[in-house]
Amino acid sequence: MTALRYLQGFGNHFQSEAVDGIIIPGHNSPQRVPYGLYAEQLSGSAFTVARHLNLRSWLYRIKPSVVHGEFTPVKTDYLTGTPFNQIATPPTQMRWNPLPYPQKKCDFIEGLFTLAGNGSIDMLSGAAIHLYAINASMHQHYFYNADGDFLIVPQEGHLQFKTEFGWLDLKPGEMAVIPRGIKYQVILQSEKARGYVCENFGLPFRLPELGPIGANGLANPRDFNVPSAAFEQTNDDSILFAKFQGQLWSAPITHSPLDVVAWHGNYVPYKYDLSLFNTINTVSFDHPDPSIFTVLTSPSPIPGMANVDFVIFPPRWMVAHETFRPPYYHRNIMNEYMGLIYGTYDAKENGFIPGGGSLHNCMSAHGPDFDAFTKASHVKLTPEYYDNTLAFMFESQQVWRLTPHALDADFRQRDYLHCWQGLKTSFDAHSLNL
Repeated sequence: MTALRYLQGFGNHFQSEAVDGIIIPGHNSPQRVPYGLYAEQLSGSAFTVARHLNLRSWLYRIKPSVVHGEFTPVKTDYLTGTPFNQIATPPTQMRWNPLPYPQKKCDFIEGLFTLAGNGSIDMLSGAAIHLYAINASMHQHYFYNADGDFLIVPQEGHLQFKTEFGWLDLKPGEMAVIPRGIKYQVILQSEKARGYVCENFGLPFRLPELGPIGANGLANPRDFNVPSAAFEQTNDDSILFAKFQGQLWSAPITHSPLDVVAWHGNYVPYKYDLSLFNTINTVSFDHPDPSIFTVLTSPSPIPGMANVDFVIFPPRWMVAHETFRPPYYHRNIMNEYMGLIYGTYDAKENGFIPGGGSLHNCMSAHGPDFDAFTKASHVKLTPEYYDNTLAFMFESQQVWRLTPHALDADFRQRDYLHCWQGLKTSFDAHSLNL
C-alpha cells in the first residue's frame, strides 16, 4: 500500500510498478511502451479544470480497454438510477433492519439494493444509497461505474477489491472509494459480507476544510492509502459489467481488464481506517453540530452546502457538563441517512441495529427516543468514553428519494415512530397561575 499524502491536493502524483522499468520519466505515451504494453490515460475530470482539481492517471496495460464485445442491457431487480421519481417519498421518519442475506449465490453487483437517491446523473449532481448483502465472489465478472464514485462502508465480512491499480483489502471499520470508471472485481474473504455504498454523482470526494480547527484534526491525509500495482493476465471468457445512465449493462471480454502492470497519476482508488479519525468535540458544554465528524465531502456549487458528506460517529470521550449529551431534538435543511457498523448509538440504544439504517429527510424532526431521553436527562454527568459505537451518516443537500422496494421492504420497521410516543407533557401552564 502507498500512502495518499494529500487527498485534497490533487496536483500530487503517485506511481507504482509491478515490473521495474515501465514508467519512462517525461514520457506518458512513448512511441514504444516497454515490454510491449499499451499506454492509456484515465481522466476523472475535464481536461481544462484548475491544475489542483485535475484528475488523471496513466495506465500501462497488457491490452487497451477498447477490447471487449458489445454492451447489452441487464435486467436488475433492485439496482436503479436517476431520476428517483417512481414514487412520492413521504416526510415520515423511517428505519430499516439489516438487508437480509440472499438464499442463493449472489456477488457484489448482483447484491446491490438501491435504497434511495437524488439529483441527476446527467447533470453530475446528487448521490444514491445502496446496500449490499452477498455470499459469493465475482469470478470472471468485472465491473465499472460510469455514473459516479462508489464509497463503500463494510459492516460485516471481509472483502478484497481487485482493481486496475492493484488490490485493496477492506474490513468493517474501514472505508474505500472506487472512483468513476475504474474497473474492479470484488472477492469475498469471508463466508458472507454486508454493508453500505454511497454512489456520488457530483464533484469527487475530498477532505473538508478545517477552518478554525486549524492544521490538524479529523481525517489526516497521510492515513489514506492507495494500492500498489498488481495485474492479472488471463484469456478466459468473462463478463464486463458497466453501470451507465442508471442501467446495468454487460459485454463479453476474453481477457482480464485488471491487466495494468504499472501506473502513475492522481486518479486512484483509496481506503481509510476509520479508527484513525481524530475526533474534535466540546470540552465545556453543549452538543456541537455533526459537521465536526466529516471524513469526506463532495461539495456543491453553493458554498457550505454539500452534495453529499460522509460523516462518522466513532468512539470518543464525552465530557460536556450541564448538557444533554445525546443529539438534541432537531429539524434541519439537510437530509440524513444513518447506518450503524457496530455497537450502539447513544440516541437510539434499542431498535437501531448494526447493518440497519434510518432516514430523516429535510425538516422531518428527529432525535433521541424516549429511553435515551430519560436516561440522558437524569444520569450523573461524569467524563465517559463511548467505546462500543461506530455509526455513520450520508448527508445531502437534496432529499433522499426512496425506491419503491425500499419503502415496501419487509425489513423496514413499520413501528419506528413508536420510539417517541412515550415522551410526555410535563409542563403545566395552570400550575403557574398565569
